Amino acid sequence: MNIRECYDAIGADFEDVIGRLGSEALVQRFAIKFIDDGSYSALETALGEGDAETAFRAAHTLKGVCLNLGLKNLYTVSSDLTEKLRGRELDGSDELFQKVREQYNITIDALKKVE
Repeated sequence: MNIRECYDAIGADFEDVIGRLGSEALVQRFAIKFIDDGSYSALETALGEGDAETAFRAAHTLKGVCLNLGLKNLYTVSSDLTEKLRGRELDGSDELFQKVREQYNITIDALKKVE
């Protein structure tokens, strides 16, 4: 699967990100780097430990990276979680995190198939 097919498969905005980064090669390079980005694991750990401050920062970082890479579906759910955590309250964040986890796994699985 090439990067354009990957973006199509996950409902990401390839045209937007290529307009920003300028080439398919750069999109692929940065998208593949996302596999090793630590913001999702930091978010998961912080939520597990009940650390609302760190969870907010990690969710906010994840949201920003997704926006820059045009990962629309993951951006949307991480943005919702970021807003929920903005007040540094964890109540109600579990359901939103499950949506983030689902989209994150879909995104990572697709990116791992890029040749």
